[in-house]
Amino acid sequence: MGTLYKRGNTWWIKYHKNGKAFYESTHTDKEKEAKRLLQKREGEIAQGKTPGIYYDKVKFSRLTELYLTDYRLKECKTITKAERCVRYLKEAFDGVAVTEISTDRVTHYIEERLDEGAANATINRELAALKRMLNLGAQHEPPLVERVLHISMLKESNPRSGFFEAEDFKAMRDALPDYLKGIVTFGYKTGWRINEILNLTWSKIDLEKGIVRLEKGETKNDEARIIYLDDELKGIFQKQYLKQKALKTITPYVFTNEKGTDRVKDIRGSWDTACKKADIGKKLFHDFRRTAARNLTRSGTPERVAMKITGHKTRSVFDRYNITDTSDLEKAARMQHEWLESKATVTKSLQSVDFSKRDKIVT
Repeated sequence: MGTLYKRGNTWWIKYHKNGKAFYESTHTDKEKEAKRLLQKREGEIAQGKTPGIYYDKVKFSRLTELYLTDYRLKECKTITKAERCVRYLKEAFDGVAVTEISTDRVTHYIEERLDEGAANATINRELAALKRMLNLGAQHEPPLVERVLHISMLKESNPRSGFFEAEDFKAMRDALPDYLKGIVTFGYKTGWRINEILNLTWSKIDLEKGIVRLEKGETKNDEARIIYLDDELKGIFQKQYLKQKALKTITPYVFTNEKGTDRVKDIRGSWDTACKKADIGKKLFHDFRRTAARNLTRSGTPERVAMKITGHKTRSVFDRYNITDTSDLEKAARMQHEWLESKATVTKSLQSVDFSKRDKIVT
């Protein structure tokens, strides 16, 4: 049986589980409230549950360790995004006990992120990370989380449908530093993901044959990929090689920083600046995937081949990227109008013919 005792004006409780004594402050000077907490703890023990005091000691940082370790053990390719989510969540919950993460606290976090200008989709990814942490804590043995908090997601807008027209791409590329122009040109033509391009090494390049390949496991969908370079892309790779050779700093990576000493790690700052200079609005590097899918199919490339180039595994995703823009709709309307006009002209011409006076055919 548990007992009540006082330290100063505050009531404390003592109870046992599996022969181990637990001491817990009730944080109250009211005996009735202290008794209720003692009865709650005894009820938990009677049901075979871990006493709540154990969960009170688990900090949010323990859950982030579980979450990132789970990503590493599963060799997830999105570990960078997971780490980014953890950084934002830590700003709000670091040092907080897991039992203190409440609905109100999560709602406050959402409001703060919205005030910072974060998109609903971005916040949802962070909330999904928090949910995963709590679930991992509940699945841990012994459990680190008594109850997984219900977290409602925000409504997201439709998937982005942005893409680059040729003139927009050229204007943006011209505004970039020279050492980044090859990266965006390769992305624009192939639709490869930014990390696939930045991590591209010389061991994957055959300049003589004009081939670039990624091995199985190096792509997001875990499928090998091979493409052939056109003349412009061949020139870019040759220029990169000669640049490194001249500096006598051949690195494993194809695309290097301005000094040529290491790979390019991030282009977001330069990218945003170039988009502003080109006056093309907010664009994402991922828009190149939609652009390449559209351009390849419109140029007559069979969809099966186009999907192999861009690395799309499912037809549904590829179809979503193969976007019809307003110029296509305008062209369709014009073509239909011209067809209908030509049909009307033919009909009118036939109606003007007096078939009763036509010459008889003599056989």
